[in-house]
Amino acid sequence: MDEHRARALVARERRRVEAALTELAGDAQGEDASHFDQTGESAEAGAEIQHEMVDDTVAATLQNELASVVRAEARIAHGTFGLSVESGARIPDDRLEAEPLAERTVEEQSRFGRSQG
Repeated sequence: MDEHRARALVARERRRVEAALTELAGDAQGEDASHFDQTGESAEAGAEIQHEMVDDTVAATLQNELASVVRAEARIAHGTFGLSVESGARIPDDRLEAEPLAERTVEEQSRFGRSQG
């Protein structure tokens, strides 16, 4: 994959992740404001806590994706984008088109996923 295409794909991922983080932060601010408008105890306090937990999980996932973007940008800068961080094997362009932040070949990622979970 040429560097121009790699930069475009990774930049698109950065915009997607940053937009999702901004939207999530905006939702949280809106919820905080509406919470202050309420009087008394919320009948759905448990649901609010669950919603906060989901938001926290989504935010953590997005932060991990943003870290992946930064790593991909570094690989582009170092000329190693498209090479597995594990073995140095070439990652097929089709995989990078579908998953621009891929750091490993499909086979390596499968093994990595099994070892993590």
